[in-house]
Amino acid sequence: MEQQIHQLAAEHHQYVIGLRRYFRMHPELGGEEFETQKKIVAELKAMGLQPRAAAGTGVIVEVQGARPGKTVAIRADIDALPVQDEVDQPYRSQKNGLCHACGHDGHTAMLLGLVKMFTGLSAGINGKVRFLFQPSEEKFPGGAEAMIADGAMEGVAAVIGAHLWQPLNVGTIGITYGPMMASPDEFSITIQGKGGHGSMPHQTIDPISVGAQIVVALKAITGNDIKTNELAVLSLGVFKAGSVFNIIPDTALLQGTVRSFSQEVREKVFARIEQICNGICIAHGASFNFEAVYGYPPVINNPHVSTLVAEAGKEILGKAGVIELQPAMVGEDFSFYQQQAPGSFIFVGIGNEDKGLVYPHHHPKFDMDEDGLKIGMEVMAQTVVKLLK
Repeated sequence: MEQQIHQLAAEHHQYVIGLRRYFRMHPELGGEEFETQKKIVAELKAMGLQPRAAAGTGVIVEVQGARPGKTVAIRADIDALPVQDEVDQPYRSQKNGLCHACGHDGHTAMLLGLVKMFTGLSAGINGKVRFLFQPSEEKFPGGAEAMIADGAMEGVAAVIGAHLWQPLNVGTIGITYGPMMASPDEFSITIQGKGGHGSMPHQTIDPISVGAQIVVALKAITGNDIKTNELAVLSLGVFKAGSVFNIIPDTALLQGTVRSFSQEVREKVFARIEQICNGICIAHGASFNFEAVYGYPPVINNPHVSTLVAEAGKEILGKAGVIELQPAMVGEDFSFYQQQAPGSFIFVGIGNEDKGLVYPHHHPKFDMDEDGLKIGMEVMAQTVVKLLK
C-alpha cells in the first residue's frame, strides 16, 4: 500500500495545488467561511461522498474501508487572517485586507487531496477515516470545541493534524513525542492612578511610572519563579497611557501573553502577576484590575502516534527528513481533539530560500513551496494506514 499511497499523492498533487491557490484567492475569516464551506462540500460531493456541515461553517465527511475497524480522524483548519496579501502571484487574495497568511489554504487543500486518496485506498483498509474541516482556528475561542460538540470525535481511536511550517525546509517534517505547542493565555492589567499636570507630579499618582515598574518586575517571573526544566514565556504587547505630553493620565493599560505547557505553571504565573501588581500599586498608592484569559490547552503529542508519524516520514523522506523539534510557544486548538483521543500534530516543511520563500507566518508576503503539499498528504496517509492496522 506504501507504493499506492506514493502514486496517489503524486497523481493528485496538481489537483491540490489548484485548490490551494483557489482558497488563497478567496480567503474568509473564522466563523465567516461560507464560500469556503460551499467549495469543500462541492468537491466532496463530486467524489460521491456525503459531507455534513458542522460548527457552523465547518465540514465533516467519512470514507469507509472495505472491512470494519477503527476510526481515525484527520483535521485541517480552513480560516484566513485579517492581513493584506502582498505576494506577487496570480493567486494573490482577491479580498482587500484578507489573506491566507498562515497556510490554512494549504491545509484545506491537502485534506481534500487526502479524501481523494482514501477513496482510492478504501478497498484495502479496515475501518474508516473521518476528515474534519474546522473553521475559526485563528479566532479565539476557536472552532475545535464546536466541531467536537457536533460529533467530530465520536468513536475516534486516534487523530492527527498538520501545519505547513515555513521555518522547516521543504522535504522535511517536524515532530515531538510530547509537548508540541503551548497554551496561548492572555492577561490585561488596568492601573488606576490619579492624573494631573506634568509640572506637579507630587499631586498625582502616576500610572505610567507604576506600569513601568510592573513591566520590569513581570519579566523576571519566568526566570525566577518557574523551574528550569519547565518552559514558559511571558511577553507584553500593549502599554497604553495618556495622550498629551504634559498631562499625567489617570490610568494605564498593560496587556500580554503567557505561554506554558501545564496548568500548574499557568496558575503560578498568573498568581505571581497579581502579587507583583498588588505590591507595586500599594507602594505607590495606586490600584489595579487584573484579568486573565485562559486560551487553548497545550498541544501534547501522544508518543505512540508520533512514533507512527515518524516511521511514515522516514519511509517517505529518509531518516534525515524527520526532525525532532523543540516545543513551539505558539498555540493551536488541535489540543481539544487530543483531549478526546490519542493524537499527534506535525509540522510539514514549506520553506525554500532558493525560491525566495522566506517570509514567516502571518506576514503579508507569506507563501509556500507547494511540493510540501504532496509530502504532507503522503506522510499523513501513510500514518493513517498504520493507525488503522
